[in-house]
Amino acid sequence: MRILMLLSLVLLMGCSSFKAKRVDADEADEKALEITDKWVMRDTENVVQSILKQMKRHKTFQRYLRQKGEAPKLFVAEVQNNTSNAYFPVDDLNDELLNEFSMSGDFILIDEKARQRLLKEIKYQNDGMVDPREAKMVGKQAGADLLIFGNIRMKPETRKGKTIKQYSVNLRMTNIERGTEVWRGRAKVNKYSEQSSSGW
Repeated sequence: MRILMLLSLVLLMGCSSFKAKRVDADEADEKALEITDKWVMRDTENVVQSILKQMKRHKTFQRYLRQKGEAPKLFVAEVQNNTSNAYFPVDDLNDELLNEFSMSGDFILIDEKARQRLLKEIKYQNDGMVDPREAKMVGKQAGADLLIFGNIRMKPETRKGKTIKQYSVNLRMTNIERGTEVWRGRAKVNKYSEQSSSGW
């Protein structure tokens, strides 16, 4: 009896298998939809591209850029996660925004996270530890022209095993000196899923 049970266990273990392969972004997105209805990397990419397209079409923002005559200095405050999911990948969204703003060439980015480290280094250089001819001066950092901030919300609706998750990413860009809004945009993502009574 024990031998029979051991053989059954070995057979069961042999039947379970694991297989992995590299896939492109499109296939990864399709596979992700078979596994989860949560936010995935392709959602982040789509939202950021939608935001950039909206900015290109926004008349007030384009007028601001023309009047400015040069790339404005942009301070990107973190987009806030206002969803019920504490593990929403908001850092990925913030990084993707920064990457795309940088690649666009339309902005000079001011890095909020680096400011404290930069200040510490400048103080160190001016404490007599660095050749005065090479020490960087306090009071020379660039001031931002624009501040961008926003939030992510998600409204779930569920009935009889069917769920729709409606995400919205809301961003605003404000002229710091004047306190006026130069751009506002919203991108939406809807995720639909069904769960049968016997499982997915």
